[in-house]
Amino acid sequence: MAPPPVTLTAERILVATEEVLRRHGPAKATVVDVARALGVSHGSVYRHFRTKAALREAVTKRWLDRTSDALSAIVAEDGDPESRLRDWLTALFAAKRRKAGDDPELFATYSVLAGENTEAVGAHIADLTGQLAQIIEAGVGAGNFTAADPAATARAVFQATGRFHDPCYAREWEEPGAEDDFAAMLELLLRGLGAQDDSA
Repeated sequence: MAPPPVTLTAERILVATEEVLRRHGPAKATVVDVARALGVSHGSVYRHFRTKAALREAVTKRWLDRTSDALSAIVAEDGDPESRLRDWLTALFAAKRRKAGDDPELFATYSVLAGENTEAVGAHIADLTGQLAQIIEAGVGAGNFTAADPAATARAVFQATGRFHDPCYAREWEEPGAEDDFAAMLELLLRGLGAQDDSA
């Protein structure tokens, strides 16, 4: 007796799409390739994702969300805000380096997809700066940081640290001294955010 067919879900389609993108690259990967990998008709894929562009946007969002979800755990921790900010920025740099170094072909593919899906990337950046704002706001409340507007400060911190998470700098992340540069930037940033002594 044959096993019952496995239900086709959006998640299964996204997993298969990632594999197809890894094999064929963004220029050659098609919905037909995804359907073939799943053993279904391309119409079945289109029932979950109305267009090829929608599928590519969804797989891009899934890839970006992995980083956001991992970092959100640091935001939720009970540690002091300075340690959480240090851990958050370190984890972001480590996650980006891992993605670029462990599977450079897939990283290049997603860099192409990110360029196509500016809305997904914009939402990802908004999520990350929102996480930063929560940590900074907690730091202001605890007296660790000085920031009149935590949201604006979070955006500034994100932009200032771009060399260590923006994919356009990926080639620099494995250069000698990259970790030392990151550590120096982090110390400077934390000193700049430190609560000011008004009596000085």
